[in-house]
Amino acid sequence: MLAAITLTSIILWGICLLLAVGVAWTRYEKKKTREKFIAELLAMDPDRREKVLSRLRPDVQTDLRQGLMERYRIGQGGR
Repeated sequence: MLAAITLTSIILWGICLLLAVGVAWTRYEKKKTREKFIAELLAMDPDRREKVLSRLRPDVQTDLRQGLMERYRIGQGGR
């Protein structure tokens, strides 16, 4: 027998779908923003880059420094 599809189950699946789309969109935007910020850091002179990075939270600093190293081979102070 086929299970009866009720209006409640359709609404529940719709809510779950919207929630999943919202989570995916948020992750996409976060990644896009991070990539843009890394590109801006790359364009800065090394002293200014270090000044900007020093104002961030330590976990964000580490993440951005790793991103710079992986993508552009730029280390501490641009050396």
